Amino acid sequence: MLISDAIAQMIEEMLAENGGSLDIKRNELAGRVGCAPSQINYVITSRFTPERGYIIESRRGGGGYVRIIKKEMGRDSYLMHCVFALGNEIDAQSAAAFFVSLEDRGFINSDVRRTMNAVTSNAALSKVAPEHRNSLRADIIRQFLLSLMK
Repeated sequence: MLISDAIAQMIEEMLAENGGSLDIKRNELAGRVGCAPSQINYVITSRFTPERGYIIESRRGGGGYVRIIKKEMGRDSYLMHCVFALGNEIDAQSAAAFFVSLEDRGFINSDVRRTMNAVTSNAALSKVAPEHRNSLRADIIRQFLLSLMK
């Protein structure tokens, strides 16, 4: 198991134990895990994103912490949250992670995830000017999310 996977699993377990809300001092967690604090930051910013249903707050300084809150939402509420969290642009790699999150939550299956990865890939959007691809990709995903709502 990779260190980032171990850190993510530890944070998930801590969230479950604390009712979905957790304050972490990254230096303390890094000491427990035996890694650099920057590794904790990497895991938090890459795995605990709004698209995956998390709210992140941070406070710098001596008493600094990172607060992670796992939002429990119904299907349509989560999808609407995703629509608003999506933003105006998204790159292909972030879109792929977004689809994995939807699959992990049971909103889509692996066939739909693979299809959406193909539809929003740089190859599929190759006739669109590179500077407009991320914007078009966000629009496609937004419409897809709206179509999933009941």
